[in-house]
Amino acid sequence: MALRLPPYQQLPPPRPDTPLIELPVASLRPTQLCVGMAEVRSRQNDFQAEDRGERQRYLGTKPVPLVRSGAGEVWMVDRHHRLRALLELDPAATAFGYVVLDLPTADRAAVLQHLLGLGWLYLYDGRGLGPLPASVLPDQLLGLQDDPFRSLVWRLKKEGVIEPAPLIPFHEFRWGAWLRSRSLPPFSSAQLQPALPAARTLARSAAASHLAGWKSALRRQSP
Repeated sequence: MALRLPPYQQLPPPRPDTPLIELPVASLRPTQLCVGMAEVRSRQNDFQAEDRGERQRYLGTKPVPLVRSGAGEVWMVDRHHRLRALLELDPAATAFGYVVLDLPTADRAAVLQHLLGLGWLYLYDGRGLGPLPASVLPDQLLGLQDDPFRSLVWRLKKEGVIEPAPLIPFHEFRWGAWLRSRSLPPFSSAQLQPALPAARTLARSAAASHLAGWKSALRRQSP
């Protein structure tokens, strides 16, 4: 199954002189419908091992790309897993972001249509169904669904089977959609192990070579 996503504009990384703004995490509007809860739980474990000062210093090194409307509403275009994890632990948490796009319109539907044209919305639900209307996006991170295939791809990235591609919007979901079209044993975000052996083999196969982050056998074997 191929995702029917529009062509995307790469997300601009922050420059050294880019001003960062601190915002309540609860105020940020998502640009996707789901997350992989395995990654969310892993990030929560990391946050719980830090004090607040350590956490804020870390978040300052991982700023969130933001889109701001004329009404002052702010959409986050990345970092959904990290901040969902943080918001569950601390409803009053703040994070740092940088504005990649300021839109003059205050109309929410117009903002979402613009983001869709940039390829910055992911409108598939936790079962891979979509694209759905942008109006179904939740108002905040706690409304995001769980997608077990997104969890599976996170684990494959963590193991080094798939390379990161941080400037490609929804890179992991593209991999997840491809794996969803293959035959895998039943699994969940809480129990990834049943699907991991087959998923590793599939992700390393030539059939996946069209996906960003694919690692060829030759590259894996090189010293």
